[in-house]
Amino acid sequence: VALYKSVPTRLLSRAWGRLNQVELPTWLRKPVYSLYIWTFGVNMKEAAVEDLHHYRNLSEFFRRKLKPQARPVCCLHSVISPSDGKILNFGQVKNCEVEQVKGVTYSLESFLGPRISTEELHFSQAPPGNSFQQQLVTKEGNELYHCVIYLAPGDYHCFHSPTDWKVSHRRHFPGSLMSVNPGVARWIKELFCHNERVVLTGDWKHGFFSLTAVGATNVGSIRIYFDQDLHTNSPSYSKGSYNDFSFISNNNKEGIPMRKGEHLGEFNLGSTIVLIFEAPKDFKFHLKAGQKIRFGEALGSL
Repeated sequence: VALYKSVPTRLLSRAWGRLNQVELPTWLRKPVYSLYIWTFGVNMKEAAVEDLHHYRNLSEFFRRKLKPQARPVCCLHSVISPSDGKILNFGQVKNCEVEQVKGVTYSLESFLGPRISTEELHFSQAPPGNSFQQQLVTKEGNELYHCVIYLAPGDYHCFHSPTDWKVSHRRHFPGSLMSVNPGVARWIKELFCHNERVVLTGDWKHGFFSLTAVGATNVGSIRIYFDQDLHTNSPSYSKGSYNDFSFISNNNKEGIPMRKGEHLGEFNLGSTIVLIFEAPKDFKFHLKAGQKIRFGEALGSL
C-alpha cells in the first residue's frame, strides 16, 4: 500500500488527460473506440451519436451524451441515482463513520471537511457539544444516510442531480488520484479522504444534502457545469488543504437550484459519487449492495 501511495498518480493523470485531448485521424477512430467498447462493454446504441467517427478524441468519446429517452427519470421516488454505476454501499451513517466498501470505513468529518457556517446553509444552530454527525442533522427525528456509487470506465460519465435541492457551497480537496476500484478500496483505509474530490453541499426539503464527486487515477478532471471557477488536478497543491466557494451572495440568497435529473457535471473515465444526506427515520433505500444501477433509477424514498 505504501509503495502504491508513492506512485505519482496526479502527474500520470495529467499526462493521460493530455493524451485524451489529442485529435485522432479519422481512419484511426473506429479501431481505437471499438477496442475500448469491447474491453469495457460500452453500449453505443444508447449514445446520442452512434457514429464513432464523430468523436475527435478519447475525451469526447468518454463524455458522450445519451439519447434523451435512454434514461427515464423515476418520478415516484424522492432520490434517484445521479449516475450509472455499481452500488458499493448504502445505509445510515453511524458513529461519524461511513463505509467505503464492506468493512472498510472513513471519517465523515475528514471526508466532508469542517462544518460550513449555518448562516450559509440556512440551518439552525446545533449545540456545540454535539458530534460532527449530529451537527449535520438539522431536524429532530431525522437520520443521516449515505450511498456510494462506483462508475466503471465503460459507464456513462455524466452525473445528474439526485433530487430537488439547492446547492449553497462547493469545497474542493486537491489530493491523490488513486484508483477507486472496489478491489483497491478494500486495501486502503480512508481512500476517499486521500483522493481529490469536489463536495457540493446544500439542502433539500428534509434538511442537509451533499453530493461528492471523487476523483481517481486518470480522472483528475471533475467538471461541475454551473461552476466555472473550479479547476481540478492542478500541478500545485498542498496535501490536506481545501478551498471553499459559496454560491450564496448578496444577489443570490438561495444558492443554485437543481431539479431532479438535471445535468450537474461529468468525469473523464470512471470514478465515484458519494451522497450524504439527512432524511426522516422512515426513509428506505430500494437497493442491494453490488447491484448495477443506471442514472434515473430509484435510490430510495419515504
